[in-house]
Amino acid sequence: PVWQGTVDGNFVAVQVRAINNGFRLAHQGFEVPVYVFTETEATSARLMPVVSAADTGKKLLCPMPGLVVSIAVTEGQEVKAGETLAVVEAMKMQNVLRAERDGTVKKIHAAAGATLAVDALILEFA
Repeated sequence: PVWQGTVDGNFVAVQVRAINNGFRLAHQGFEVPVYVFTETEATSARLMPVVSAADTGKKLLCPMPGLVVSIAVTEGQEVKAGETLAVVEAMKMQNVLRAERDGTVKKIHAAAGATLAVDALILEFA
């Protein structure tokens, strides 16, 4: 939907899309979330710490609980995007984990035969 109105004497058309607890407004290439809270929710939101997502760009994490079938790289090895790093078996299916970008393997934290939880660290890149 589009909201049309006047702001400071200027005609404005803003694209509006519903999101959790509010709306996402888009105008001339810019987007901003606008949150709508009750008074109690607003007070609680001000007191809640902002948690930023962890930087996992230099880590290979286990995407699901499973068994490490193999580690296909060694520490210090240079890898190319798309290259196989490890194979994890979950629910009797083998999942090949590949490099998202070129890099060098810094440290391997898991070994074949290890059982890993979701988000367990498999290896790190330099």
